[in-house]
Amino acid sequence: MTEKLFYKNAYLWEAGARVERVEKSDKKVRVLLNRTIFYPEGGGQPSDRGIIAGEGFRITVEKVEGKDEIWHEGKLEGRLPEPGEPVRLILDAEWRYENMRQHTGQHILSAVFKDLYGANTTGFQIFEKYNKIEIDYPGELTWEMVLEVEKAANGIVWSDLPVEVEVYEKLPDELRKKLRKELSDKVRPPIRIVSIPEVDVIPCGGTHVRSTREVGIIKVVNFYRKSRKLWRIEFVCGNRALKYLDELMADYWLSLDEMPNKNRPLVERVEELKAEIERLNEEKDGLRRELWRWKAKALLEDAEEINGIRVVSYIEDAPMKDAQAFVVYLVDKNPGTVALVAGENYAIFAKNREVKGLSMSDLLREVLSQVGGGGGGSEALARGGGFKVSREEVLETARRVLRGYLV
Repeated sequence: MTEKLFYKNAYLWEAGARVERVEKSDKKVRVLLNRTIFYPEGGGQPSDRGIIAGEGFRITVEKVEGKDEIWHEGKLEGRLPEPGEPVRLILDAEWRYENMRQHTGQHILSAVFKDLYGANTTGFQIFEKYNKIEIDYPGELTWEMVLEVEKAANGIVWSDLPVEVEVYEKLPDELRKKLRKELSDKVRPPIRIVSIPEVDVIPCGGTHVRSTREVGIIKVVNFYRKSRKLWRIEFVCGNRALKYLDELMADYWLSLDEMPNKNRPLVERVEELKAEIERLNEEKDGLRRELWRWKAKALLEDAEEINGIRVVSYIEDAPMKDAQAFVVYLVDKNPGTVALVAGENYAIFAKNREVKGLSMSDLLREVLSQVGGGGGGSEALARGGGFKVSREEVLETARRVLRGYLV
Protein backbone atom coordinates (compact mmCIF):
# COMPACT_ATOMS: atom_id res chain seq x y z
CA MET A 1 0.00 0.00 0.00
CA THR A 2 1.29 3.44 -0.95
CA GLU A 3 1.61 5.95 1.89
CA LYS A 4 -0.46 9.02 0.94
CA LEU A 5 1.56 12.03 1.99
CA PHE A 6 -0.88 14.39 0.28
CA TYR A 7 -3.43 13.57 2.99
CA LYS A 8 -0.99 14.34 5.78
CA ASN A 9 0.04 17.66 4.22
CA ALA A 10 -1.69 18.94 1.09
CA TYR A 11 0.96 21.70 0.81
CA LEU A 12 3.92 19.30 0.58
CA TRP A 13 5.37 20.10 -2.86
CA GLU A 14 8.54 17.97 -2.60
CA ALA A 15 9.46 14.73 -0.86
CA GLY A 16 11.64 11.66 -1.08
CA ALA A 17 10.39 8.15 -1.84
CA ARG A 18 11.53 4.68 -2.89
CA VAL A 19 10.69 2.78 -6.09
CA GLU A 20 8.64 -0.37 -5.47
CA ARG A 21 7.82 -1.55 -8.99
CA VAL A 22 8.32 -0.38 -12.59
CA GLU A 23 6.36 -1.11 -15.76
CA LYS A 24 7.37 0.09 -19.24
CA SER A 25 5.51 0.30 -22.55
CA ASP A 26 6.71 2.23 -25.62
CA LYS A 27 7.87 5.66 -24.41
CA LYS A 28 5.78 5.56 -21.23
CA VAL A 29 6.78 4.24 -17.84
CA ARG A 30 4.64 3.46 -14.78
CA VAL A 31 6.15 3.57 -11.32
CA LEU A 32 4.81 2.39 -7.96
CA LEU A 33 6.37 4.11 -4.95
CA ASN A 34 6.36 3.33 -1.25
CA ARG A 35 4.89 6.79 -0.61
CA THR A 36 3.79 9.75 -2.71
CA ILE A 37 2.77 13.42 -2.70
CA PHE A 38 1.01 12.93 -6.07
CA TYR A 39 -2.79 12.93 -5.80
CA PRO A 40 -4.39 10.24 -8.03
CA GLU A 41 -7.36 11.14 -10.20
CA GLY A 42 -10.65 10.67 -8.40
CA GLY A 43 -13.71 12.34 -6.94
CA GLY A 44 -13.86 14.84 -9.79
CA GLN A 45 -10.33 16.09 -9.14
CA PRO A 46 -7.66 15.45 -11.80
CA SER A 47 -4.39 13.80 -10.90
CA ASP A 48 -1.27 15.75 -10.07
CA ARG A 49 1.57 16.52 -12.44
CA GLY A 50 5.25 16.87 -11.76
CA ILE A 51 8.64 15.14 -11.76
CA ILE A 52 10.08 11.94 -10.34
CA ALA A 53 13.87 12.26 -10.43
CA GLY A 54 16.57 9.72 -9.66
CA GLU A 55 20.20 9.01 -10.46
CA GLY A 56 20.37 8.86 -14.27
CA PHE A 57 16.67 9.19 -14.99
CA ARG A 58 13.78 11.61 -14.87
CA ILE A 59 10.06 10.93 -15.29
CA THR A 60 7.64 13.69 -16.30
CA VAL A 61 4.49 12.54 -14.52
CA GLU A 62 1.34 13.01 -16.60
CA LYS A 63 -1.13 10.64 -14.94
CA VAL A 64 -1.55 9.24 -11.44
CA GLU A 65 -4.11 6.57 -10.56
CA GLY A 66 -4.99 3.97 -7.98
CA LYS A 67 -6.34 3.73 -4.43
CA ASP A 68 -4.27 1.43 -2.26
CA GLU A 69 -1.44 1.19 -4.77
CA ILE A 70 -0.82 4.50 -6.52
CA TRP A 71 0.85 4.33 -9.94
CA HIS A 72 2.63 7.25 -11.59
CA GLU A 73 2.73 7.30 -15.39
CA GLY A 74 4.76 9.56 -17.64
CA LYS A 75 7.60 10.10 -20.09
CA LEU A 76 10.97 8.66 -19.20
CA GLU A 77 14.28 10.41 -19.86
CA GLY A 78 17.42 8.38 -19.23
CA ARG A 79 17.64 4.85 -17.94
CA LEU A 80 14.83 2.77 -16.48
CA PRO A 81 14.59 3.07 -12.67
CA GLU A 82 14.94 -0.10 -10.59
CA PRO A 83 13.02 -1.28 -7.51
CA GLY A 84 14.56 -0.08 -4.27
CA GLU A 85 16.07 3.10 -5.72
CA PRO A 86 15.53 6.43 -3.96
CA VAL A 87 13.77 9.18 -5.92
CA ARG A 88 12.84 12.82 -5.44
CA LEU A 89 9.22 13.81 -6.02
CA ILE A 90 8.53 17.35 -7.23
CA LEU A 91 4.94 18.48 -7.76
CA ASP A 92 3.68 21.01 -10.26
CA ALA A 93 2.70 23.14 -7.28
CA GLU A 94 0.62 25.67 -9.22
CA TRP A 95 -1.48 22.92 -10.81
CA ARG A 96 -2.08 21.22 -7.46
CA TYR A 97 -2.79 24.43 -5.54
CA GLU A 98 -5.27 25.68 -8.13
CA ASN A 99 -7.04 22.31 -8.02
CA MET A 100 -7.22 22.61 -4.22
CA ARG A 101 -8.81 26.04 -4.62
CA GLN A 102 -11.31 24.76 -7.21
CA HIS A 103 -12.25 21.77 -5.05
CA THR A 104 -12.78 23.84 -1.92
CA GLY A 105 -14.72 26.40 -3.95
CA GLN A 106 -16.98 23.61 -5.15
CA HIS A 107 -17.80 22.61 -1.57
CA ILE A 108 -18.82 26.20 -0.83
CA LEU A 109 -20.83 26.62 -4.04
CA SER A 110 -22.65 23.31 -3.57
CA ALA A 111 -23.43 24.13 0.07
CA VAL A 112 -24.94 27.50 -0.92
CA PHE A 113 -27.08 25.98 -3.70
CA LYS A 114 -28.34 23.47 -1.12
CA ASP A 115 -28.96 26.18 1.49
CA LEU A 116 -30.72 28.71 -0.79
CA TYR A 117 -32.61 26.44 -3.19
CA GLY A 118 -32.52 22.94 -1.69
CA ALA A 119 -30.53 21.77 -4.72
CA ASN A 120 -28.30 18.76 -4.14
CA THR A 121 -25.06 18.43 -6.10
CA THR A 122 -25.09 15.15 -8.05
CA GLY A 123 -21.80 15.49 -9.95
CA PHE A 124 -18.56 17.45 -9.91
CA GLN A 125 -15.48 17.67 -12.12
CA ILE A 126 -12.44 19.91 -12.43
CA PHE A 127 -11.30 20.66 -15.97
CA GLU A 128 -8.17 22.58 -16.95
CA LYS A 129 -9.96 25.88 -17.59
CA TYR A 130 -13.18 25.58 -15.59
CA ASN A 131 -15.15 23.30 -13.27
CA LYS A 132 -18.68 21.98 -13.32
CA ILE A 133 -21.25 20.77 -10.86
CA GLU A 134 -24.60 19.25 -11.66
CA ILE A 135 -27.45 20.10 -9.32
CA ASP A 136 -30.84 18.52 -8.85
CA TYR A 137 -33.27 21.43 -9.21
CA PRO A 138 -36.67 21.07 -10.93
CA GLY A 139 -37.39 24.80 -11.14
CA GLU A 140 -36.16 27.46 -13.55
CA LEU A 141 -32.69 28.80 -12.76
CA THR A 142 -31.95 32.44 -13.65
CA TRP A 143 -28.92 34.73 -13.60
CA GLU A 144 -30.54 36.64 -10.74
CA MET A 145 -30.66 33.44 -8.67
CA VAL A 146 -27.08 32.61 -9.62
CA LEU A 147 -25.98 36.09 -8.48
CA GLU A 148 -27.48 35.45 -5.06
CA VAL A 149 -25.54 32.18 -4.87
CA GLU A 150 -22.33 33.93 -5.91
CA LYS A 151 -22.73 36.68 -3.33
CA ALA A 152 -23.33 34.16 -0.53
CA ALA A 153 -20.48 31.89 -1.69
CA ASN A 154 -17.96 34.73 -1.92
CA GLY A 155 -19.10 36.01 1.46
CA ILE A 156 -18.03 32.63 2.87
CA VAL A 157 -14.71 32.85 1.00
CA TRP A 158 -13.93 36.30 2.41
CA SER A 159 -14.94 35.25 5.93
CA ASP A 160 -11.64 33.34 6.16
CA LEU A 161 -13.20 30.23 7.68
CA PRO A 162 -11.07 27.15 8.42
CA VAL A 163 -11.37 24.12 6.16
CA GLU A 164 -11.05 21.12 8.48
CA VAL A 165 -10.39 17.48 7.66
CA GLU A 166 -11.13 14.64 10.10
CA VAL A 167 -10.74 10.91 9.50
CA TYR A 168 -13.11 8.35 11.04
CA GLU A 169 -13.23 4.57 11.13
CA LYS A 170 -16.91 4.80 12.09
CA LEU A 171 -18.95 7.92 11.54
CA PRO A 172 -20.74 9.17 14.70
CA ASP A 173 -24.53 9.39 14.29
CA GLU A 174 -24.51 13.05 15.34
CA LEU A 175 -21.99 13.86 12.60
CA ARG A 176 -23.85 11.76 10.04
CA LYS A 177 -26.96 13.94 10.58
CA LYS A 178 -24.97 17.06 9.68
CA LEU A 179 -23.80 15.78 6.29
CA ARG A 180 -24.90 17.84 3.28
CA LYS A 181 -25.33 14.62 1.36
CA GLU A 182 -26.13 11.16 2.66
CA LEU A 183 -23.10 8.87 2.96
CA SER A 184 -23.05 6.15 0.31
CA ASP A 185 -22.90 2.54 1.44
CA LYS A 186 -19.96 2.13 -0.95
CA VAL A 187 -17.75 4.36 1.20
CA ARG A 188 -15.43 2.26 3.34
CA PRO A 189 -13.22 3.36 6.27
CA PRO A 190 -11.18 5.41 6.72
CA ILE A 191 -13.84 8.07 6.05
CA ARG A 192 -12.51 11.59 5.42
CA ILE A 193 -14.91 14.34 6.42
CA VAL A 194 -14.21 17.85 5.11
CA SER A 195 -16.02 20.59 6.99
CA ILE A 196 -16.33 24.37 6.96
CA PRO A 197 -17.90 25.60 10.21
CA GLU A 198 -21.57 26.60 9.82
CA VAL A 199 -21.28 26.06 6.04
CA ASP A 200 -20.65 22.47 4.96
CA VAL A 201 -19.91 18.96 6.18
CA ILE A 202 -19.27 16.35 3.51
CA PRO A 203 -17.27 13.13 2.94
CA CYS A 204 -14.50 13.86 0.42
CA GLY A 205 -11.24 12.28 -0.73
CA GLY A 206 -9.81 15.36 -2.46
CA THR A 207 -7.21 17.92 -1.42
CA HIS A 208 -8.28 21.31 -0.06
CA VAL A 209 -6.88 24.64 1.07
CA ARG A 210 -6.65 25.42 4.79
CA SER A 211 -8.95 28.45 4.71
CA THR A 212 -11.84 29.63 2.56
CA ARG A 213 -9.89 32.86 2.02
CA GLU A 214 -7.42 30.95 -0.18
CA VAL A 215 -10.17 30.14 -2.70
CA GLY A 216 -9.89 33.79 -3.76
CA ILE A 217 -13.13 34.18 -5.72
CA ILE A 218 -15.94 31.98 -6.99
CA LYS A 219 -17.53 32.96 -10.32
CA VAL A 220 -20.25 31.11 -12.21
CA VAL A 221 -19.53 31.51 -15.94
CA ASN A 222 -22.35 29.46 -17.47
CA PHE A 223 -25.34 27.30 -16.57
CA TYR A 224 -27.93 25.36 -18.52
CA ARG A 225 -30.56 22.67 -18.09
CA LYS A 226 -29.43 19.13 -18.92
CA SER A 227 -32.72 17.39 -18.18
CA ARG A 228 -36.03 18.11 -16.49
CA LYS A 229 -34.50 18.23 -13.00
CA LEU A 230 -30.77 18.55 -13.70
CA TRP A 231 -28.79 21.77 -14.23
CA ARG A 232 -25.12 22.04 -15.13
CA ILE A 233 -23.26 24.90 -13.46
CA GLU A 234 -19.83 25.91 -14.82
CA PHE A 235 -17.63 27.97 -12.51
CA VAL A 236 -14.05 29.04 -11.81
CA CYS A 237 -12.07 29.93 -8.70
CA GLY A 238 -8.77 31.57 -7.78
CA ASN A 239 -6.29 32.46 -10.52
CA ARG A 240 -8.26 30.39 -13.01
CA ALA A 241 -11.19 32.74 -12.44
CA LEU A 242 -9.01 35.75 -13.25
CA LYS A 243 -7.60 34.06 -16.36
CA TYR A 244 -11.05 32.97 -17.54
CA LEU A 245 -12.53 36.42 -17.06
CA ASP A 246 -9.53 38.09 -18.72
CA GLU A 247 -9.95 35.87 -21.79
CA LEU A 248 -13.70 36.53 -21.77
CA MET A 249 -13.23 40.31 -21.60
CA ALA A 250 -10.53 40.26 -24.28
CA ASP A 251 -12.91 38.33 -26.54
CA TYR A 252 -15.72 40.77 -25.72
CA TRP A 253 -13.76 43.93 -26.52
CA LEU A 254 -12.09 42.49 -29.63
CA SER A 255 -15.54 41.43 -30.89
CA LEU A 256 -16.94 44.89 -30.19
CA ASP A 257 -13.99 46.47 -32.04
CA GLU A 258 -14.98 44.46 -35.14
CA MET A 259 -18.46 45.98 -35.18
CA PRO A 260 -19.40 48.98 -37.37
CA ASN A 261 -20.96 50.49 -34.25
CA LYS A 262 -18.45 49.96 -31.44
CA ASN A 263 -20.69 51.12 -28.59
CA ARG A 264 -21.80 48.73 -25.88
CA PRO A 265 -23.67 46.50 -25.30
CA LEU A 266 -22.33 43.82 -27.61
CA VAL A 267 -25.67 42.01 -27.79
CA GLU A 268 -27.27 45.05 -29.47
CA ARG A 269 -24.47 45.21 -32.04
CA VAL A 270 -24.96 41.47 -32.73
CA GLU A 271 -28.70 41.99 -33.21
CA GLU A 272 -27.94 44.78 -35.70
CA LEU A 273 -25.59 42.50 -37.64
CA LYS A 274 -28.12 39.67 -37.63
CA ALA A 275 -30.76 42.01 -39.05
CA GLU A 276 -28.32 43.19 -41.73
CA ILE A 277 -27.36 39.61 -42.61
CA GLU A 278 -31.04 38.68 -42.88
CA ARG A 279 -31.66 41.65 -45.20
CA LEU A 280 -28.65 40.71 -47.35
CA ASN A 281 -29.78 37.08 -47.51
CA GLU A 282 -33.20 38.17 -48.72
CA GLU A 283 -31.52 40.37 -51.32
CA LYS A 284 -29.25 37.51 -52.34
CA ASP A 285 -32.22 35.15 -52.66
CA GLY A 286 -33.96 37.68 -54.88
CA LEU A 287 -30.91 38.01 -57.12
CA ARG A 288 -30.50 34.24 -57.22
CA ARG A 289 -34.12 33.78 -58.32
CA GLU A 290 -33.66 36.44 -61.00
CA LEU A 291 -30.49 34.72 -62.22
CA TRP A 292 -32.25 31.37 -62.24
CA ARG A 293 -35.13 32.85 -64.25
CA TRP A 294 -32.78 34.07 -67.00
CA LYS A 295 -30.66 30.92 -66.91
CA ALA A 296 -33.78 28.74 -67.21
CA LYS A 297 -35.04 30.84 -70.11
CA ALA A 298 -31.76 30.47 -72.01
CA LEU A 299 -31.58 26.70 -71.40
CA LEU A 300 -35.18 26.15 -72.43
CA GLU A 301 -34.59 28.01 -75.69
CA ASP A 302 -31.85 25.46 -76.55
CA ALA A 303 -33.77 22.46 -75.18
CA GLU A 304 -34.31 19.37 -77.34
CA GLU A 305 -37.94 18.36 -77.71
CA ILE A 306 -38.71 14.63 -77.85
CA ASN A 307 -42.35 13.58 -78.18
CA GLY A 308 -43.58 16.72 -76.46
CA ILE A 309 -40.99 16.57 -73.66
CA ARG A 310 -38.43 19.38 -73.43
CA VAL A 311 -35.01 17.95 -72.51
CA VAL A 312 -32.57 20.43 -71.00
CA SER A 313 -29.01 19.07 -70.80
CA TYR A 314 -25.82 20.95 -69.96
CA ILE A 315 -22.43 20.88 -68.22
CA GLU A 316 -22.43 22.61 -64.82
CA ASP A 317 -19.44 24.14 -62.99
CA ALA A 318 -21.26 24.93 -59.74
CA PRO A 319 -21.10 22.64 -56.69
CA MET A 320 -23.68 19.84 -56.64
CA LYS A 321 -25.77 21.45 -53.87
CA ASP A 322 -26.18 24.69 -55.84
CA ALA A 323 -26.72 22.82 -59.10
CA GLN A 324 -29.48 20.70 -57.59
CA ALA A 325 -31.25 23.77 -56.17
CA PHE A 326 -31.43 25.30 -59.65
CA VAL A 327 -32.44 22.05 -61.38
CA VAL A 328 -35.32 21.55 -58.94
CA TYR A 329 -36.43 25.15 -59.62
CA LEU A 330 -36.15 24.61 -63.38
CA VAL A 331 -38.31 21.50 -63.64
CA ASP A 332 -40.75 22.69 -60.96
CA LYS A 333 -41.53 25.91 -62.85
CA ASN A 334 -41.71 24.34 -66.30
CA PRO A 335 -44.21 21.51 -66.97
CA GLY A 336 -43.18 18.85 -69.47
CA THR A 337 -39.50 19.33 -68.74
CA VAL A 338 -36.63 16.91 -67.99
CA ALA A 339 -33.18 18.16 -66.95
CA LEU A 340 -29.90 16.29 -67.34
CA VAL A 341 -26.92 17.96 -65.63
CA ALA A 342 -23.31 16.77 -65.37
CA GLY A 343 -20.84 18.52 -63.06
CA GLU A 344 -17.47 17.83 -61.45
CA ASN A 345 -17.90 14.11 -60.74
CA TYR A 346 -21.65 14.30 -60.23
CA ALA A 347 -24.81 14.06 -62.33
CA ILE A 348 -28.34 15.18 -61.54
CA PHE A 349 -31.40 13.97 -63.41
CA ALA A 350 -34.77 15.62 -62.67
CA LYS A 351 -38.24 15.89 -64.19
CA ASN A 352 -41.40 17.88 -63.71
CA ARG A 353 -43.87 15.73 -61.77
CA GLU A 354 -46.43 16.00 -64.59
CA VAL A 355 -44.12 13.96 -66.86
CA LYS A 356 -45.55 10.45 -66.57
CA GLY A 357 -44.09 7.04 -67.36
CA LEU A 358 -40.49 8.09 -66.75
CA SER A 359 -38.38 7.40 -63.65
CA MET A 360 -35.20 9.36 -62.96
CA SER A 361 -33.85 6.60 -60.68
CA ASP A 362 -34.32 4.06 -63.50
CA LEU A 363 -32.60 6.44 -65.93
CA LEU A 364 -29.66 6.89 -63.56
CA ARG A 365 -29.35 3.15 -62.99
CA GLU A 366 -29.08 2.53 -66.73
CA VAL A 367 -26.54 5.33 -67.19
CA LEU A 368 -24.41 4.05 -64.28
CA SER A 369 -24.34 0.58 -65.84
CA GLN A 370 -22.51 2.16 -68.77
CA VAL A 371 -20.31 4.82 -67.19
CA GLY A 372 -19.64 3.30 -63.75
CA GLY A 373 -20.09 4.96 -60.38
CA GLY A 374 -22.97 4.90 -57.96
CA GLY A 375 -26.01 6.83 -56.81
CA GLY A 376 -29.76 6.70 -56.46
CA GLY A 377 -32.90 8.72 -56.02
CA SER A 378 -36.60 8.80 -56.69
CA GLU A 379 -38.90 8.92 -59.66
CA ALA A 380 -38.57 12.71 -59.86
CA LEU A 381 -34.92 13.27 -58.88
CA ALA A 382 -31.75 11.16 -58.96
CA ARG A 383 -28.07 11.86 -58.31
CA GLY A 384 -24.91 9.93 -59.06
CA GLY A 385 -21.13 10.20 -58.94
CA GLY A 386 -17.80 8.38 -59.01
CA PHE A 387 -17.90 7.92 -62.78
CA LYS A 388 -15.12 6.27 -64.80
CA VAL A 389 -15.56 8.63 -67.76
CA SER A 390 -15.65 12.41 -68.31
CA ARG A 391 -18.71 14.47 -67.45
CA GLU A 392 -19.21 15.13 -71.18
CA GLU A 393 -19.44 11.38 -71.79
CA VAL A 394 -21.83 10.98 -68.83
CA LEU A 395 -24.10 13.66 -70.27
CA GLU A 396 -24.03 12.19 -73.77
CA THR A 397 -24.82 8.72 -72.39
CA ALA A 398 -27.76 10.16 -70.40
CA ARG A 399 -29.15 11.86 -73.54
CA ARG A 400 -28.89 8.64 -75.51
CA VAL A 401 -30.58 6.50 -72.85
CA LEU A 402 -33.35 9.10 -72.34
CA ARG A 403 -34.10 9.24 -76.08
CA GLY A 404 -34.53 5.47 -75.99
CA TYR A 405 -37.11 5.87 -73.19
CA LEU A 406 -39.05 8.68 -74.92
CA VAL A 407 -39.05 7.58 -78.55
